[in-house]
Amino acid sequence: MNWIDNVIGYISPSWGSRRAARRQDLDQGKSYDAGGYGRHNANWHVSNESGEITNRYSRDNVRARARDLERNSDMMGAVIGAYKRNVIGGGYTLQAKSNDEKVNTELERLWKKWCKKINCDVTGTQSFNQIIRMAVGRKKIDGGILFLKRYTNYGMIPFQLQVLEVDELDANQTIPKNEKNKVIGGVEVNSYNKIQGYWIKRYSLDNYYIEDPVYIKESDIIYYYSKSRPSQVREMSDMSPTIMRIRDTNEFMTAVSVKERILSCLSVFIKKVTPGGDIGRNFSSEQTKGMDYSGKTLTPGMIGYLNPGDEIQTVNPSGQATDATSYIKLQQRAIGAGQGISYESVSRDMSETNYSSARQGNIEDELTYADERELLIEVMGEIYVTFVISCILSNAIKIPKFWENKEEYLQHIWIQAPKKWIDPVKEANSNKIALQTGQKTFAQICAENGKDWKEQLEEMHEIQKAAEELELDMDKIIYGQVTKAIKGGEESGKTGEKKQRQ
Repeated sequence: MNWIDNVIGYISPSWGSRRAARRQDLDQGKSYDAGGYGRHNANWHVSNESGEITNRYSRDNVRARARDLERNSDMMGAVIGAYKRNVIGGGYTLQAKSNDEKVNTELERLWKKWCKKINCDVTGTQSFNQIIRMAVGRKKIDGGILFLKRYTNYGMIPFQLQVLEVDELDANQTIPKNEKNKVIGGVEVNSYNKIQGYWIKRYSLDNYYIEDPVYIKESDIIYYYSKSRPSQVREMSDMSPTIMRIRDTNEFMTAVSVKERILSCLSVFIKKVTPGGDIGRNFSSEQTKGMDYSGKTLTPGMIGYLNPGDEIQTVNPSGQATDATSYIKLQQRAIGAGQGISYESVSRDMSETNYSSARQGNIEDELTYADERELLIEVMGEIYVTFVISCILSNAIKIPKFWENKEEYLQHIWIQAPKKWIDPVKEANSNKIALQTGQKTFAQICAENGKDWKEQLEEMHEIQKAAEELELDMDKIIYGQVTKAIKGGEESGKTGEKKQRQ
């Protein structure tokens, strides 16, 4: 009811009643049940607001609760661990793709060297793989993370990364650098809501403010977060849909654990049948001064005395211990579904799976992880572009006519380190058939296994060359005939048999 209905009901209760009944008829006649305000939706009050307004008043609180669960919930750790293992895994290998193979080889060598913690991290504490692994976790918990490009003289080239938490965006800043822009949550945007720069807090590690926030232009910061609505400017924790379910499950598990610990305690209480002292009118409250219930605990093998007149009353909640397994499984399935991954990925419980179901679940999970990889690869691509330009400007590498053909020399791909398959034999046979039928190329299979196809061919050539020098037959080694791999091995084997017979 709105204020008009309240006024009408106050002046004329009969008209107010008829108006309310008519409104209820209209609500029940709506095209969508979800849009009505009948009995089932009576307490469901919502409103439409922009994405940034919707997130703004809950962002900090949701992030703080997600961090609390990160520190104290094994179930939250399971979800974050699943994303880290599958999105990052063993890390990514750079493969430069320009037309100049010498340049590609040198860029890959320099990149591998730069990825060490002393060169890529301005603090000198994390390698590049460790940084992006941390970034994936922070995106799931905090909603995002900031990569600040720093141009220093500490590393092999004058370019390093400084990682900032989203807390360091100054949400209290309201005055933009450019008067035509506006500041939203520490992010300065233009009239098209395109990010122009960031206002970063400056404080010590104990959160003590030192100076006013500093403005950093958009080209010097990479903002790693997911945007779910066009009107959204800042991040929101990816765990927000499942935070309450994770907390409820943790509370349930704690309650069951406490109950089971109490039930496992065998204790003896001695009850005094007749209290000491006078009884009746002469009984004084002074005699109850020795009764103390503060700090009472139940421990295994405990023998205690009850106060005079006390009796034991047992509170025995039933159901938790027997239903705990099914309840927790149900919750873990819901948590996994809320994050787009399977129950097996969250619980690491494979007792109810076979090869087919596990393979299908893995395929579905890969589609979820692919979204995160796509976003992360864009971030790594921007870092790589800045790396190459820094190498050129610092003369770490000389590329003729680089600026005329910049796009050509910046071409590259990322190869993720492979992970073990459920049934290697079936996967190998599948790849063999795909290669023979032309469904996959040798380069594609190498990329799926985390290998550079050129390096793979070079390794195969080196192995073949070494086998020829040692007079080994590689065909027999491949087919398991190791004892006959040495050329002339059959003749020497027959000679040995004759000697044994003699």
